[in-house]
Amino acid sequence: QLQLVESGGGLVQPGGSLRLSCAASGFTLGYAIGWFRQAPGKEREGVSCISSSGGSTNYADSMKGRFTISRDNAKNTVYLQMNSLKPEDTAVYYCAARLNRCTSSPILYDYWGQGTQVTVSS
Repeated sequence: QLQLVESGGGLVQPGGSLRLSCAASGFTLGYAIGWFRQAPGKEREGVSCISSSGGSTNYADSMKGRFTISRDNAKNTVYLQMNSLKPEDTAVYYCAARLNRCTSSPILYDYWGQGTQVTVSS
């Protein structure tokens, strides 16, 4: 049983940066970790994902070049570095875990954190 806890959200001005963390308790070997976000009135969407080894990453098109996902398996932590933030990035950000490969479909993830709010506003 994995438990995931996100942190690092907050209020930032457009063009600013934030780094989100997803700390996992439990055995994470073999689990891909994905970041998702959900804005009010919108469906949850995939942001990025990293394989269990960290050797493979993917990003939604609107995040490419701005967001970077990484993981430190020794610390059981996955990070999402977000740069050049835009007001449309405002959402609750969640991390989630599933065995084996990354996928952008949230229904295929087994474990979820509680979310952290990111607000981009001047």
